[in-house]
Amino acid sequence: MRIGELAGIVGVTTRTIRHYHHLGLLPEPERRANGYRAYGLRHAVVLARIRRLTELGLGLAEVRDVLADDAGRELVEVLGELDADLARQEDAIRERRERLRVLLDGAERGVLSAEGPVSPELGEFFAEVARSTAEREGPESVMAARDRELLALIDTTAPPEDRDRLLAAMRPALATPGAVERANEVYRLLDELADTDLADPRTQAAVDEAARALADALPDSLLDDLDTKGVQAVADGLGRGGDDRFLEAFFADFAPAQAEAVRRGMRLLMERGAR
Repeated sequence: MRIGELAGIVGVTTRTIRHYHHLGLLPEPERRANGYRAYGLRHAVVLARIRRLTELGLGLAEVRDVLADDAGRELVEVLGELDADLARQEDAIRERRERLRVLLDGAERGVLSAEGPVSPELGEFFAEVARSTAEREGPESVMAARDRELLALIDTTAPPEDRDRLLAAMRPALATPGAVERANEVYRLLDELADTDLADPRTQAAVDEAARALADALPDSLLDDLDTKGVQAVADGLGRGGDDRFLEAFFADFAPAQAEAVRRGMRLLMERGAR
């Protein structure tokens, strides 16, 4: 048989056969006087076995191990490992589908944000914020969008218990009368600092105003329910050459005047907590 005939019988491509030759899975046949390979029945048997093994999900390195053991002991071991791996994949797929179902259920209730997919808990929080600000006119604040992105990052990277504590600490702010208005005012003041010169005295005054507004808008629960080390780290100005790489990246995402306003606002919050 020529290579095309062998490929047609077994149901593979000639390119696949040549690849198996290159990997040493399928022995090279002798060539006839005209230079063509002459395949025999044994080649078809081995090639069919390779096809069956790969269709089961074995990698080519595992197929090589199986073919190297004619007694079949290696095959039993490899198939057992493959079965265990497929079981793990089934569990993972089942878990992912359950998470998708929760997200889809949330979408039907309007709890799927643009930053998603996020955890159902954060999705509910974003929905609460959206409902609270539904009547707000004009384009969305850049700083508000960054806040949501940061929360989505924390949602992905923080342990679930830390994420839940953060959300629990922030929720009281939504229930406080005037909280949404105060938050929107903070965002407005921070947005206005985007293109300002921090060395300008007028900018310094605007930074102080934004810092006071930020501290007033943040609930005491941030200090009561959370480890204050994180708040203190921001207030101390880590990120200006300190060792905390996350805070360094956090502040680098802001304009200089915005970053300074956040630092001052956190200091004011710490001072309020100390009292």
